[in-house]
Order: sequence, then C-alpha cells, then structure tokens
Amino acid sequence: MLADCRACPRLAGFLDEVRTRHLDYHARPVAPFGDAAPRLLIVGLAPGLHGANRTGRPFTGDHAGILLYQTLHEFGWASRPHSVSLDDGLELPGCRITNAVKCLPPANKPEPVEIRQCNGHLRAELDGLTSTTAVLALGRIAHQAVLMALGLKPAQHPFAHGAVHILPDGRRLYDSFHCSRYNTQTRRLTADMFRAVFARIRSDLE
Repeated sequence: MLADCRACPRLAGFLDEVRTRHLDYHARPVAPFGDAAPRLLIVGLAPGLHGANRTGRPFTGDHAGILLYQTLHEFGWASRPHSVSLDDGLELPGCRITNAVKCLPPANKPEPVEIRQCNGHLRAELDGLTSTTAVLALGRIAHQAVLMALGLKPAQHPFAHGAVHILPDGRRLYDSFHCSRYNTQTRRLTADMFRAVFARIRSDLE
C-alpha cells in the first residue's frame, strides 16, 4: 500500500529522520486528494517538508498551496479558497491533486531513480481516469512524469508554461510553472498567468 511504501531507500530513510525531529508530522507517503472521478487531475512534484509532509494532504500547509487553492476555488474546483488540514472540510468537486513523487525528498529534489520508482502510482492514477479528464502538470518534472507514465517521449511534448498537448488517447495535458514560493515571489508565475491556464482548461472542458 502507498502509506507503507519504502521502495526508495533514500526517501524512506529521510522520512524516518524527519519523524524523529517532528513527532506530530505525517512524514509518510502523501496520498492523492480530491474527487475520485475528477474532470481535472493536477500533478505536482512532491510533498513539501512543512506542507504536505506535515499535514498529509497535497499542497496543504505551506506557501505552494496558497495560489493553487485560491485559483481552484475561483474556478469552482474547491469548496473554499484555503487548505489548512485534513479535517478542515475542504472538498474538490471534479478535481483531484496528486504528486509525481509521493514522499518528501531531501532539499525538495527527487532523484531520477525515485521518480521512476514512484511512477507506477501515477500510472495507475492516470489509467483510472476517463478519456475526457484533463491533466495539469505543475512544473517540468511533473510534466515529464506524466509522459513517462503514459509511455510518451518528452521530445514529442516539450514543457512550456501555458502549453496544451493533445495526447494519443485524446486527453489533454496542460502545463504551468509550479506555484512554488520562489516562482510566485520572483513573478516567474503570476496569479494572472496561473488563472489563464485554468481558464483555458475550464473553457476546453465546457
């Protein structure tokens, strides 16, 4: 089961260390969150140390989730604009959020072997989607992980913010810069840029 996964020795050992320093942290693989039959699947990179790794919910409890949940709420994919904890009552109607790597990596940088090892979980998630479900990749690594899970080559579908890729099965893969603190504070990703991606997804789905 995902909650007990220790397939990546470096990540499993790091989580053991984190649990000794932060006894109240989740500090285990973080499961996807949201609608079981989504129209939109959002794929991030990996849990953040004091965010999802602490709370047990993707993009919850740190800066990276602020813009994401505000935007989801604005477009009707979240019942409220803030995600605080597992028991805050938040729902994501028609939307689901997951990560390319389900465990916290040291320095927020998973190694290629860890991305490949965890890719089976993402592949299973994608296989469970309908043919009309949209997929949004937050960042290049998430984008490449989605392609890996689908057996597609990055060269055929290069990552670019705002790009839309029509996949062989007919689904659409959308790209956005990751909503990290660094990207939003340096304005590599602005709120308007992020909203434009979601506006395109909403328009295409409707």
